[in-house]
Amino acid sequence: MAAFRPRIGSFSRNVSASSSSLTPGLKHGPNGTTFISSGVPDLDKILGGGFSLGSLVMVIEDAEAPHHLLLLRNFMSQGLVHNQPLLYASPSKDPRGFLGTLPSAGSSKDEKSSKRDSDEEKGLRIAWQYKKYFDENHQSLDSNRDSKKEFCNDFDLRKPLERQFLIGKQIDCVSTQDSQNLVALHDRCAAFLSQFSRNESSVSVAGRIAIQSLCAPQFVHSDMEWDMLSFLRSLKGMVRSSNAVALVTFPSTLLSLSTSKRWQHMADTLLSVKAIPDEDKDLAKLLTGYQDMIGLLNVHKVARINTQVQQNKCYK
Repeated sequence: MAAFRPRIGSFSRNVSASSSSLTPGLKHGPNGTTFISSGVPDLDKILGGGFSLGSLVMVIEDAEAPHHLLLLRNFMSQGLVHNQPLLYASPSKDPRGFLGTLPSAGSSKDEKSSKRDSDEEKGLRIAWQYKKYFDENHQSLDSNRDSKKEFCNDFDLRKPLERQFLIGKQIDCVSTQDSQNLVALHDRCAAFLSQFSRNESSVSVAGRIAIQSLCAPQFVHSDMEWDMLSFLRSLKGMVRSSNAVALVTFPSTLLSLSTSKRWQHMADTLLSVKAIPDEDKDLAKLLTGYQDMIGLLNVHKVARINTQVQQNKCYK
């Protein structure tokens, strides 16, 4: 007798996958969507859970400050902490040297609060006979918390990522400075994404692609705007059929206005970063803690995978 296998659509939930334990670094969302963390806790909340698997994330760089590197570093570090394979492409001659600038994962908010509660409890003297039952409950909660990996970490930019996350990991670094065209980069991305083909079973591992400054002057093909657009279109198609996320940063000021709009349209999730002026009195009145801020993060578009939300067809 043939086994019946239920079909899973956009509006049906995969009960077997949702009930089973998730791989560390993955989180289920609505309509069968699976998220990986951006590496920034507040950004994950704004996006509704993080970056959707199968999405192309594009970040518009600021011409005045390299704040896009903060997003790129956190995205890469979060994947390495969760043992997720990484493909990193850079216009520098030694892209592997960039791994030494990745930040270290600090203590999460839950760990800090639990530690603070335990320290406060040590200073209290509760003379009541049921105290031991509360201690047993606290110990069981602490053991569950220790065995659970954080979906998103708070990263400390002052400390480098521990070597244990860099040695023996599946990290592929590509330098695009010497390549005459985008064929080599396309083939490396295709080979990398072939490891994470999407199927109806539960996701065991997710991959991450990080491409820095796609149209930077260091790229030999920086003046081939149509070739780069074709590359992005092909990359989006390959990522869509895989359990991976690709993050691409690009300086929009080096592109023509029409090409920049086309690139932004290709993105599933579109972000931009902008440096805050040193002395902006009007902005200082609006924002609390203005002196401690270095830049503004703008969310222009959020991925609409597995939804029937109508796409906006009005372009400006």
